[in-house]
Amino acid sequence: MPYTFFYPACVVLAGLLGLLFGSFLNVCIYRIPRKESIVTGASHCTACGKPIKWYDLFPVLSYLVLRGRCRGCGAKISVRYPIIEALNAALWVVIFLRFGFAPESAIYCAFVSALIVAAFIDIDTTEVPPALTIFILVLGVAAVILLRDEPFYERLIGLFAASVPLLLAAVLSKGGMGGGDIKLMAVCGLVLGWRLILLALLLAVISGAVYGCILLARHKKGRKSELPLVPFLAGGMLVSLLFGNFIITGYLILTGLSK
Repeated sequence: MPYTFFYPACVVLAGLLGLLFGSFLNVCIYRIPRKESIVTGASHCTACGKPIKWYDLFPVLSYLVLRGRCRGCGAKISVRYPIIEALNAALWVVIFLRFGFAPESAIYCAFVSALIVAAFIDIDTTEVPPALTIFILVLGVAAVILLRDEPFYERLIGLFAASVPLLLAAVLSKGGMGGGDIKLMAVCGLVLGWRLILLALLLAVISGAVYGCILLARHKKGRKSELPLVPFLAGGMLVSLLFGNFIITGYLILTGLSK
């Protein structure tokens, strides 16, 4: 049968798988900072500790059926759980639509899921777990070996393109930036290549600066308050992954550097 016959079903499948893995991301975000196993141990209510029944584990749907509360104790369930599940599903669908049946889709789906976990753990703890950095490093090696969308050396350059400027910034600011952020950008550069990782860094700096100015204007943060950087880096990398080549090409054409 023609490829187009299966295409809509594959889009739906990408979304469903994204939902299921989104539920697993919630487990990772909760357990990794607490040094708990993400493989063994039943899911449980964080308020009463009772195991969650299998019929209450359907992503997004269970939250809606339970009206955002634990079936056992009635404690409120954070809306963040279904948001993460839905976000992961949406990104997996977009990636499939963007890259289709290709190794890129598998690698980039795993990549964006790892970014979601890193961003939310950074929000909660201001740290980037080494296990996530290692996981993305493995994805980067896979990208170098399997993907042919750009020369392999451009991904190798990506290891240093954004991480070195961040390292210099950390040195000049005397520790104003965490080492985990620098390592994260290094391995992400291996996945994206030097052009896209530099664009991601630029987008992160701009969005982070705007957000910081808004908080200052509303007197919710002081000038020396620490903001989690990974959410802005992850957002920049998502935009760069999906639209970076279009943005870069458009910029070069507008500036007359390319035809």
